[in-house]
Amino acid sequence: MVAGTTREHTEAKEAASTWVKEESSILHQPRAVWAVAFACVIAFMGIGLVDPILPAISASLDATQTETSLLFTSYLVVTGLTMLFTSWVSSRIGAKRTLLLGLGLIVVFAALAGLSTNVEQVIGFRAGWGLGNALFISTALATIVGAASGGASSAIVLYEAALGLGIATGPLLGGLLGGISWRGPFFGTAALMAIGFIAVSVLLRSGDERPTPMPISAPFKALREPGLLVLACAALFYNIGFFVLLAYTPFPLGLDEMGLGLTFFGWGLGLAVTSVFLAPALTSRWPRTHILWTTLLLLAVDLVAAGLLISSTPGLITCIVVGGLLLGVLNTVLTESVMEATDLPRAVASSSYSAVRFLGGAAAPPAASAIAQALSPGAPMYAAAVSVTIAALIVLGGRRILNRSH
Repeated sequence: MVAGTTREHTEAKEAASTWVKEESSILHQPRAVWAVAFACVIAFMGIGLVDPILPAISASLDATQTETSLLFTSYLVVTGLTMLFTSWVSSRIGAKRTLLLGLGLIVVFAALAGLSTNVEQVIGFRAGWGLGNALFISTALATIVGAASGGASSAIVLYEAALGLGIATGPLLGGLLGGISWRGPFFGTAALMAIGFIAVSVLLRSGDERPTPMPISAPFKALREPGLLVLACAALFYNIGFFVLLAYTPFPLGLDEMGLGLTFFGWGLGLAVTSVFLAPALTSRWPRTHILWTTLLLLAVDLVAAGLLISSTPGLITCIVVGGLLLGVLNTVLTESVMEATDLPRAVASSSYSAVRFLGGAAAPPAASAIAQALSPGAPMYAAAVSVTIAALIVLGGRRILNRSH
């Protein structure tokens, strides 16, 4: 155990040293990488885009809070299930075609969501949006890691920067356009994704080599890898806390679209800053397993505080922003850990891990609304804290496996 921990710590220091030396190279990437990264920003905007307009959709379409929260569930369920098959698809039609297929589906279903006349249609079209999102996101990570200059660590930082920027700007765009109409954010996303489609189509080469076909069972078999399984299980419970914070808190906050947009812009900005700057600094000093379980416990404390301050708008906003700072560290360290937990192709590892992670978050939004109605407004936050604590315990219990896998 000591030897494993020492080895992980040494490798973390070397990785951080490499990151510092090549920090400038992160900004000097091929045009194709920037095209995919730009599309990643837009894709991740879709996660938080609906946050500021959830109350407006509920009021405009005469939907209950639980029904409205299903906008997240349909999106996440389809995203998670589809990710189990994205490596199989991309290994047969190639990364570029898979990326374009995903982007095209998002354009179509985002536009259809904006044209919906009832909440059931929005929920259904969000599911189609999730299909495109899954094809794009899991392929984009492998594409950026493979094409970026500066090695895997620089590529992951670039990917997480795109994730953070997208999650930060999504609510802001949702608030700005949602102030005009709840349909605005959907049409805005469709337009931006169309630009991303053109950029990827023009700037990303298909490559001369034919992709090696992956068996459809590869992502399922990947979960037999002990290190990957531990991280996927931890991410499942962690994502429950993530999406309770993201999808439930807009209702008790009671703010208008712009107020919610600014609140979650602060949340996403904090996530972006810590994922790019703080996470690499922490991994240069401590093993990843220590960072993971410590930060997960801090997130649990923040969620408990959010439950206690649920009726205080300033207090709840503070907890949301602090949560974003912690989530940024967790996202980056988890992604780096997954990429090094197995010798399997990155596309397969990413598909398996992401599928379990998104499926974990899918149940959180409607469950949070149901718990709030049955118990109290603060109860969902306490339940989320318990879930995140379970994730920390999984990391602690599996630290020997994780230390050996790195």
